[in-house]
Amino acid sequence: MPTPSTIKDCMRSNPLTINCNDNLAQAVETLVEYKLTGVTVVDDDGNPVGVLSEIDCIKTVLNAIYNEGDTEFALVKDIMTRDINSCAPGDSIVEVAADMLATRQRRRPVIENSRLVGQVSSSNILWALMENSRRRVHTKSP
Repeated sequence: MPTPSTIKDCMRSNPLTINCNDNLAQAVETLVEYKLTGVTVVDDDGNPVGVLSEIDCIKTVLNAIYNEGDTEFALVKDIMTRDINSCAPGDSIVEVAADMLATRQRRRPVIENSRLVGQVSSSNILWALMENSRRRVHTKSP
């Protein structure tokens, strides 16, 4: 098995997504059910339009509690992060890892030709980095 070096080597293909028109309650149920810390948000055509994190959800729920609001009326498109930090399948694992550290983000949508083709998380990146590290140690000559 070759050493993982690009995002394609460690990304999750066909990731779970949430529609931008879903309400917050639906989104939170999805995050909790699948034990996700965040998910890519898509429009009705499947185009990536944002990212929704647990932190985005917590902020909105707390705001609703403090202001006696109802989270059933909060839509994903109104609370998601619209600026998408994405990567491509051919991007270097090391470069994406460094950027994730710099931006303190734990996941990246993987986009190719304007279409979502996968998602890579900090766990995926960590696995790939460890595989690289192990193979370097085991292939060194004494």
